[in-house]
Amino acid sequence: MSEAEPTENRFRAAAAAAAPPRPKNPRPIVVLGAGGIVRNAHLPAYAKAGFPVIALADRTQGVASALAADFRIPHSFESVAEAIAFAPKDAIFDLAVPAAQLMSVLPLLPPGAAVLIQKPMGETLDEARTIRDLCRRNGLIAAVNFQLRFAPNNLGAMALAREGLLGDLHDLEIQVRTFTPWSLWTFLSKAPRLEILYHSIHYLDLVRSWLGNPLGVYAKTVRNPQTPALSATKSTMILDYGDWKRVFITTNHHHNLAESSQCSFAQWEGTGGAIRIDMGVNLDYPTGRPDTLSYIQRDSPQKEWTSLPVSGNWFPDAFVGSMGSLQAFVEGSTDELPAGFESAYQTMALVEAAYRSSARAAETIPLEE
Repeated sequence: MSEAEPTENRFRAAAAAAAPPRPKNPRPIVVLGAGGIVRNAHLPAYAKAGFPVIALADRTQGVASALAADFRIPHSFESVAEAIAFAPKDAIFDLAVPAAQLMSVLPLLPPGAAVLIQKPMGETLDEARTIRDLCRRNGLIAAVNFQLRFAPNNLGAMALAREGLLGDLHDLEIQVRTFTPWSLWTFLSKAPRLEILYHSIHYLDLVRSWLGNPLGVYAKTVRNPQTPALSATKSTMILDYGDWKRVFITTNHHHNLAESSQCSFAQWEGTGGAIRIDMGVNLDYPTGRPDTLSYIQRDSPQKEWTSLPVSGNWFPDAFVGSMGSLQAFVEGSTDELPAGFESAYQTMALVEAAYRSSARAAETIPLEE
């Protein structure tokens, strides 16, 4: 056995053991909203995890009943209020409606209820503050569905970092260059804020989960001439973590040219090595491609990346973690709620800062005449 093999085996074992929080005794789930994300991510993830979904509700006639039939869910409602009235006292509410509708539902929940709120936490920081204050006032045990934190390959990356692979982390970049069919989400067609609020918010939250809050952000988000009716769908953001860390996010959702030049990854670099994850869901969306996880050690004589197996994809498997962490917190088997509403509000504040930065004029070039 070579000297490198014990270390490689340790990293491989750590990544393989990485798993999202899970409750010992899953509680029944009542899903409020029955759109595409529920069909394609929430329900498949919960079925895979063995989380019992007992009811669905959607105000559009026939939508909840059709989805309930497809997934063999025993109850469906065309009124959110009816579903809430039906829910047992130990139910977990899964609030899966567009951001603009959150405040029409949250006040209906009973005080002290446990609820997973679909991201984003409102469409503006003011709305996020209103949601935060309502959660505080009504004693809601609330988390926001920032599920990228719980993607299997990110959990593996965090496990490798805990094993010391990175050493001192000094560089984190996230790049997405692909084609996103925005027409799949009709409610986004007139949204004044689009890319950062509904997509890159995941990456901002991911960065916060690794590094905490930055000192500030420099950002520019712009529109694309191929989709003139949409708000900005391309963004670049630099997060300020001081003089020793470079952290940036860049996205281009309109690269419908060669697949060979598309990309969707996050990469961490430290004094000891680097870790890279590929987020396959962004490539050929919504079909997607498999997620990946790889690493390289700085002192490796081969100077090659080592690929590790990944037990699932961001969609739908990360949704096990967002719901599982809430359920585990509610039952008391963990004292941490990673995507709790207080933390989610800070992610929303970072989103707001990015939009404010984008709206400001750039530093002019001091050319002499």
